[in-house]
Amino acid sequence: MKSAVIQLPGLNRDRDMIAALTKISGKAPVTVWQTDTDLPDVDLIVIPGGFSYGDYLRCGAIAARMPVMRAVAEKAAKGVKVIGVCNGFQILLEAGLLPGALMRNASLKFVCREVKLQIANANTVFTNAYQPNQIIRCPVAHHDGNYFADAATLERIEGNGQVVFRYADGTNPNGSINDIAGVMNENGNVLGLMPHPENLIEAAHGGSDGRGLFESVLGKAA
Repeated sequence: MKSAVIQLPGLNRDRDMIAALTKISGKAPVTVWQTDTDLPDVDLIVIPGGFSYGDYLRCGAIAARMPVMRAVAEKAAKGVKVIGVCNGFQILLEAGLLPGALMRNASLKFVCREVKLQIANANTVFTNAYQPNQIIRCPVAHHDGNYFADAATLERIEGNGQVVFRYADGTNPNGSINDIAGVMNENGNVLGLMPHPENLIEAAHGGSDGRGLFESVLGKAA
């Protein structure tokens, strides 16, 4: 499976994501710069975390309007799988590829720690390596991860099974409504999540709970 990692000014988790994709897929992803308008023929596009454009205006607002994001949207419309992690999640929301919004953490503080996640939907291309309702560990590092959606949107995504990850066991770090940590689009090929699964894929990280996401989407699940 071929993958690509989007690079934008201010993103600082691209090397972590490249390393994770390389180790699990056995092949290094191609890197795509913000001004590129023609994406290569890949099966997976990943927008990593960081602070694109210094998080000015709103987190992800400037990045979502870069030429490369129009190309990402075109690929997503054709069924290519897309993952946005942390700032990547914020960018996908700002680009209109996912429902809802991310606000300032309820504590008004940057949060960097490990949380627990429940696999709210294990029947997706991103989570089929996990068991339904399985609880996993995963690190977070963000200031604006408080997921919110209006009542109608919330009812729709809950009813459609679009909520993929929830914070579990009282570890919600940001006040997200319904403990939502990650959502996907209606077609099931675009996923955004605040936690960083790429930072928990091997023993050197202290565990491999995040590996299942990559094994799922890369077709490496047993």
